[in-house]
Amino acid sequence: MLTSKQRATLKSVASRTDAIFQIGKSGVGEAAVKSIGDALEARELVKISVLENSDEDAREAGEAIAAATGSELVAVIGRKIILFRQSSKPEKRAISTLI
Repeated sequence: MLTSKQRATLKSVASRTDAIFQIGKSGVGEAAVKSIGDALEARELVKISVLENSDEDAREAGEAIAAATGSELVAVIGRKIILFRQSSKPEKRAISTLI
């Protein structure tokens, strides 16, 4: 569980990055969850955009993805989702050292 200070730090880092995934009309599928899980392992912090034509609410999609990937839902801002999961590889833990 993240503290409010850790969430604020992660939101600050995420604000300077672009969304690397998009959730569209098809919603959150198994392939998307696997790709997001792989990206979390490599980057630790992932920003996802929920498109206008998506049938899913950003908060619901974020909670579903976080549960499926074992990550923490940092924030949902508008149609953007920010997820964090510490990498299992110590050499990939760039973001974890900040919090």
